Amino acid sequence: MRSAPHHQAVEWLAAAAVDPRACKREWEHGASGAVLLPSGRFWDVLSVPEEIGLFALDALLRLPLPMPGPTLADFGAHRIGFFLPPDPGSRWVGQDIRYSGKGSWIAVPSPRRTTGTLRWLVPPDGHGTLHLPTALEVALHQATEMLSALVNGEQARPVGRTARPGPDRGLLN
Repeated sequence: MRSAPHHQAVEWLAAAAVDPRACKREWEHGASGAVLLPSGRFWDVLSVPEEIGLFALDALLRLPLPMPGPTLADFGAHRIGFFLPPDPGSRWVGQDIRYSGKGSWIAVPSPRRTTGTLRWLVPPDGHGTLHLPTALEVALHQATEMLSALVNGEQARPVGRTARPGPDRGLLN
């Protein structure tokens, strides 16, 4: 039996597909359990290296905000994808950062999939909740700082003490 939140998440994700019924069939019966869905209509995806993405997700979960948006892990490619509101004018700048907007396609597993190489760390809620770009930007800055401190053997500052970047100094332009 399917739960209502899972059903809503399936419907929300499948609505982005060219053929929503075929999308749902592939999730249920396909060999890979994943489908290609277009970005830029309901969401864009910011993909970052696995290490920084996991630290950033941890930082997002610690912020006094509602649950973060959908977060997809591709452990085969060592990438974490954050689903953001579509923004055709958005530019994210950083080492090994990939932004998928209109014209891009994303491999997406069923919202129920929480195991395997391609899986959800935070599955979609079915209501269209997405990451807040400013919160993700702050979390990525904090993650970069924490990783830098770990690599350099320095004392890392607590996550909550990182200053919020100004609009002209941040990753989001």
